[in-house]
Amino acid sequence: MLRSRIIRRCLASNVQSSHFIRKPQFDIKFIVDNLPKYEHSIKSRELVSEKELLGKLQLLPTQVAELKELNKNINDIQRRRNSLELDIKKNKSKLMELLPEIKSLKERFQSVTLVINDITERVEETTSALPNLLNENSPLNGVPEVVHWINKPSTEPKPDEERSHVEIMKMKNMIDLQSASNTTGTSSYYLLNEGAQLEMALTNYAVDIARKHGFQFVIPPSLARLGVIDACGFRPRDMNGEKQIYAIEGQDVGLVATAEITLAALGFNNTIEFDDSSSKKVVGLSRCYRAEAGARGKDTKGLYRVHEFSKVEMFCWSTPESSNKLLESLKDIQIELFTNLGLYAKVINMPTNDLGNPAFNKYDIEAWMPGRGSFGEISSTSNCTDYQSRRLNTKYKSEDGKLNFVHTVNGTAMAVPRVILAIVENFYNKETNMIEIPEPLIPYMGGKKYI
Repeated sequence: MLRSRIIRRCLASNVQSSHFIRKPQFDIKFIVDNLPKYEHSIKSRELVSEKELLGKLQLLPTQVAELKELNKNINDIQRRRNSLELDIKKNKSKLMELLPEIKSLKERFQSVTLVINDITERVEETTSALPNLLNENSPLNGVPEVVHWINKPSTEPKPDEERSHVEIMKMKNMIDLQSASNTTGTSSYYLLNEGAQLEMALTNYAVDIARKHGFQFVIPPSLARLGVIDACGFRPRDMNGEKQIYAIEGQDVGLVATAEITLAALGFNNTIEFDDSSSKKVVGLSRCYRAEAGARGKDTKGLYRVHEFSKVEMFCWSTPESSNKLLESLKDIQIELFTNLGLYAKVINMPTNDLGNPAFNKYDIEAWMPGRGSFGEISSTSNCTDYQSRRLNTKYKSEDGKLNFVHTVNGTAMAVPRVILAIVENFYNKETNMIEIPEPLIPYMGGKKYI
């Protein structure tokens, strides 16, 4: 029902998996005309492949010029072949006379076509690897810019190891890490009793807030084709020295790192119908899987870095003119969510070297976590402009009737384990040995005010 309301099927999808994702549709002329901007984006992101990608980018104008000339040659060959075939059709006696030239033209056609295919493949490889351009407002010095404080106290709180969520939750029988380690391995957990109730409360709270803001609720799959994952900017291959995605051996699918991937795929090969609005908004609840979760250090114990978790994700399609404003509105929803929960947090305009390839710009929200003794990320929101839509072939019809690529904007509504961590560490009272439940969650906890 949702798909029929918000999107219209424009291409048949009964294709074999190896050809499931069409080649991305890039504006090569725009890229060539804006080489300095793409060079700036590559360097500012500090990509591992920076040197190689910059080298390929510099070859692009020459390759495009070569393709233009080769295609002109192909057209000349084709016109000559058509002329000769017309002559033969008019006078069959010329067949033997013209046959050598026809044969030569055929060989030239095949030879030039091979060169065109080779250069085209290299051009596509380069353009597919390019990151998005950058918003000029994203910090360039590698230092995040705090743009807003949430529930900032009058005096700065201090680290407190006695507020470790692991110890508190184990004491209250809210978590079992040992059984999870035996069952699954490191960076896993069982939520028990009020721990499990908190997860349900947080997901329901986040979904209800998103729906209040006009989002349609979706429960998407947790598996996606590797081509879809790659098109969204989450490469199944190793990236920057770490593996992001759990790929299923022997199959063309992987476990998603975020519902952003499968929500974006709702627009695959589709034309978005905006009706009277400039955007379409969905909110999805899913399990998420991160292969790189088990980094060494203090985050290996507890809920901060885990391989599998629940997350509520907001995802939007918009006209290009509206995507920046839409990003700000998602950030405002996130601020509302965490302000109401009473968490002390900061909203950060993220620097360019912290942006993934799809992001034009990104905000993170980091909450104070006294047991960890630091702020920790609990949400992010990004404007991906047309990075994903060009790879997923997601378009909209503009007022002039032309089909153009949409912009996509995504934002975390609730990364459940980290918010549980923040609630436990901030609202645990050592004197009473109780955890105060944030007021918005009380109705979702059966009226319970304390754990």
